[in-house]
Amino acid sequence: MRVVHTLPDAQLDEDSVVTIGAFDGIHRGHQAILESVRQAALDQGRASVVVTFYPHPSVVLGRAEPFYLTSPEEKVVLLNALDLDLTVILPFDHATRQIRAGDFVSMLTEHLRMREIHVGYDFAFGYKREGNVEFLQRLSAKGGFSLRQIQPVTNGGEVIGSSRIRQALREGDVGQVTAWLGRPFRLSGTVIAGDGRGRRIGVPTANLDVWPEHALPANGVYACQAWVGNLRFKAAVNVGVRPTVTDKPLRTVEAHILDFDRDIYGANVALEFVTRLRGEQRFPSIEALVAQIKSDVEVTRRILAQ
Repeated sequence: MRVVHTLPDAQLDEDSVVTIGAFDGIHRGHQAILESVRQAALDQGRASVVVTFYPHPSVVLGRAEPFYLTSPEEKVVLLNALDLDLTVILPFDHATRQIRAGDFVSMLTEHLRMREIHVGYDFAFGYKREGNVEFLQRLSAKGGFSLRQIQPVTNGGEVIGSSRIRQALREGDVGQVTAWLGRPFRLSGTVIAGDGRGRRIGVPTANLDVWPEHALPANGVYACQAWVGNLRFKAAVNVGVRPTVTDKPLRTVEAHILDFDRDIYGANVALEFVTRLRGEQRFPSIEALVAQIKSDVEVTRRILAQ
């Protein structure tokens, strides 16, 4: 899969089937649209193209809290795994948001040789979201390209969407997040030096420097799969402010990797969240905290052994 950052850089030699969207998370609903594009392009002998944006339009329009389900790098990896031909990652800024929908479609037909566009049920783009499905239907009727609308994917009667996934994360419901993503929620970061308290109390942890704009699960302790390079380990992971040992409000991600005792400072560790064990709490003593951590470790072993 090629990745470019402007439409003129696409330089396609064949016509294309295109979809447009932020695609944060590449959840099961996104996957249905992207697979539709891939299969249609294969059937028609055309290129499969996804046009996406960074930053996310909602971030540019004022959302402040950590937001993204996937970093830009993670999104490229996930898109590449779907066997698409081309991803165009366009910068979304205040100039981009002023582009009229008709002008944007003209750019797609000119630079991507778009002959078909696939969109979701609630799709809209362009200035004041004027480029909705009805708009594209009117435009496609004039010729030049065709339109295919993909029906929403549901789970448990609910339409799968990035906003719902973010809300489930805020509630710590990583099981629901897994069902909607079609894979465990993944969080990665570089291992940085902590205060050394974990090792002193016999529970060494890897402190992850996570991208500040990445969404985090609710504060608490989770059973996770931890990837160190190509090796997978079980891990009990704390997300939160560590109220027993500090009064600082800074949220951290600390992984106690089971059966592991190597110096990995500076290495990248990826965590896949399987289930939430408990909420974060303040303990009356360090001894009580250590006893609870040991219990969390045993529960993690049992859960991940299944």
